[in-house]
Amino acid sequence: MDLFKELKASLEEAIEIQQENREASRVYRYELIDVKALRNRLGVSQLQFSTALGASLDTVKSWESRRRNPTGIAAKILFAIDKNPTIFHELALH
Repeated sequence: MDLFKELKASLEEAIEIQQENREASRVYRYELIDVKALRNRLGVSQLQFSTALGASLDTVKSWESRRRNPTGIAAKILFAIDKNPTIFHELALH
């Protein structure tokens, strides 16, 4: 199947799912973490937090104000830190 046909089939499937004529084969649900509360529990500044995570200060600020949500590996790391704060302290050392 060529790329155009694959894209067309994918879009047709998406429309069927949106119209509730078909069930999605996979559903991803992401819980949102309260980044500000996590950072406060760790007792670190936004700058310290962003440095340890390798993220920009603006990114941390946007997560905390909920203008943006952490996704991908950042979301996974934040959940791991939430469950085990020693992970943050290990990251801060490097």
